[in-house]
Amino acid sequence: MQFQLFNVPISDDGSALEELNRFLRSHKVLEVEQQLISLKNGGQWHFCVKYLANAIIDMKPTNTTPKIDYKEVLDEKTFAVFSLLREFRKTIAETHGLPVYAVFTNEELANIAKLEEINIDSLKKIHGIGEKKAERFGKQLVELYTKTNTE
Repeated sequence: MQFQLFNVPISDDGSALEELNRFLRSHKVLEVEQQLISLKNGGQWHFCVKYLANAIIDMKPTNTTPKIDYKEVLDEKTFAVFSLLREFRKTIAETHGLPVYAVFTNEELANIAKLEEINIDSLKKIHGIGEKKAERFGKQLVELYTKTNTE
């Protein structure tokens, strides 16, 4: 077991804190003790980090799901609908201040694109789209899609 000490001034510009965080991410940490020390010219956080020496941290992403090229998976007509739905999803995400995947995933959009008719009931039948998601985003998606296809 090893120890590493860090001092992070209250008025830190972020560099000392980044050094601490970089160390924590790259080592097998066993325990962190912290204490706020008041000084005449301000304060400092003192950190004592206990860690295992020579422990290798696997920094690879845990999500190893292969990316799907929907242009290859979907037929031309379905891919055109999928592309349009992605644009709608982006608009909806911006309206709600959310990342696009929180509105609908690409897999959900691909399944929506395969539907013969896009409506709230058909959305609820897609894996990953429940009652709440259909209520929150489905109506707007259906309205945008219907408006575009009737013009």
